[in-house]
Amino acid sequence: MTDDEGTSKLTRTKQAWAREGRFLTGDARAADDGARLPPGQHLVRDWPVLDLGRQPDIARERWRLELDGLVERPLSLDWAGFAALPQAVVRSDIHCVTSWSRFDNDWQGVRTTDLLEAVRPRAEAVHVMLHGFDGYTTNVPLADFAAPEAMLVHGWQGAPLSRAHGGPVRVVIPHLYFWKSAKWIARIELLGAERLGFWEVNGYHARGDPWAEQRYS
Repeated sequence: MTDDEGTSKLTRTKQAWAREGRFLTGDARAADDGARLPPGQHLVRDWPVLDLGRQPDIARERWRLELDGLVERPLSLDWAGFAALPQAVVRSDIHCVTSWSRFDNDWQGVRTTDLLEAVRPRAEAVHVMLHGFDGYTTNVPLADFAAPEAMLVHGWQGAPLSRAHGGPVRVVIPHLYFWKSAKWIARIELLGAERLGFWEVNGYHARGDPWAEQRYS
C-alpha cells in the first residue's frame, strides 16, 4: 500500500465515522465535574500509533520550528535554540477521538506559554494553525494552545519521543482530543480568524473537547 492509498483509506474511514456519529454517547459533561475519563472513552495501557500513513524521519540536527503569523517577533528555532528554552515535566492524560484514553503520561518539553512569551502574539491573534512535517494541519483557538498543560514535547516517560509518536517534537494539548496535538511539528502559525485543518475539513469538530463529545462537526 502506498502512502497516498493509506491516507485515502484512512480519510474515507474517518469521514464515514463522522457521518455516522460513531462513538458518540450523548453523555456530554463539564470538564470540571471531577470525571477523569470523558464520555465514550475506554482506558488502554499501551499507546496506539495513528497517522496519515507517513512518518517523517527528521533528525534533531535537521529539525527546525517556525513560529510566525500574527506575532511581534517571528522565531525560527533549531534544536539547540529549542533546548535552550525553559524545560518542564508535565503529567497529563491522552484522549483519542477513536475512543481510547491513556492516563499518566509524563512529558518533557517546553510549555506553549513560554513560546508565546518569546514571539509576543499581536492583539488580533485568536487562533493557531499547527503544521507538521508530514503535511498535516490542525487548528486550535489561541486560548487552548496557551493552556497551562499545553506543551511542545521531546520526551515521554523519561525517554526521547519516538518517531512513530511524532518525534523529535510534537504538540500536546491534553484537554482536547489528541488529533489536535500535531506530530512532527514544523510550524506554528498565529491567525486572526479560524481556518480549518485536515481533519476539521473532513467532518471533525473545530475544537474537539472530549468532555463535551465534540468529535464531529
